[in-house]
Amino acid sequence: MSHDFLIPMEDGNKLQCTRFSAVHPPKSLIIIAHGYKGFKDWGMFPYAAGALSVHHEVITFNFSHNGIGEDPMQFTELDKFARNTYDQEQKDLSALIKYIHQDPNLHKLPLFLIGHSRGAGTCLVYALDHPDHIAGVLSWNGVANLDLFTPEQKQQMREQGRSYVLNGRTGQQMPLDVVILEDLEQQRERYDIVSRLSKSTFPAILIQGTADSSRLREGSAHITKARPDIAWVQIEEGSHTFNTVHPFTGTTPQLEAALAASFQFIEQHLS
Repeated sequence: MSHDFLIPMEDGNKLQCTRFSAVHPPKSLIIIAHGYKGFKDWGMFPYAAGALSVHHEVITFNFSHNGIGEDPMQFTELDKFARNTYDQEQKDLSALIKYIHQDPNLHKLPLFLIGHSRGAGTCLVYALDHPDHIAGVLSWNGVANLDLFTPEQKQQMREQGRSYVLNGRTGQQMPLDVVILEDLEQQRERYDIVSRLSKSTFPAILIQGTADSSRLREGSAHITKARPDIAWVQIEEGSHTFNTVHPFTGTTPQLEAALAASFQFIEQHLS
């Protein structure tokens, strides 16, 4: 069973959330963070959240500046997308966790973060900033380097104040304002995931398709070199979305393998 809810933020924004209630007494609370040009209702996320909610409370959410407005399936707030800094995503995730901690039934549950793609990087930064708040981070085809922008995009942002990135699915040219680049540069040390992970101890796992992009797979190799205790689970022939599409047409063997690895990791760190 699931229900939607809104979390008002101090800056006037709102977080659109969905809670998937556990079928059995919950063993933990799981937050799922979508990635770049993603949203909570994209393709596999509702299915994955429902599968995980057999034994866990699960919350999916839209980052406040991901570009999704009143229409849950369309990017209609591109002005916000243009200013979606990593610092803003950290504020969003902090607001969500603060809200959750007001619920005595959820506050006592161990908290796991699942992040897909860019969302995994955001979850790792949150855990690095707040290692005592979480029980573990699960990176699904996640980034290790938060700088996702081409030299051409950076030059345009610096010279013109704005660049664009193509959404291959919708055909939209999605704006990127220079504030995003300024945030990356001003907080370079905070966003240096690999370097910071080498000094961390919180539990984490990388769950990645063998057909994911070479750039992201190279990043995973850097993470496991920095933290050899972090397992790198390889999903054979798995794409960046574990071979699922949007609109969702059903699960895949690769998504089921990712879910199985996630269940195993969570169980391991609950014992």
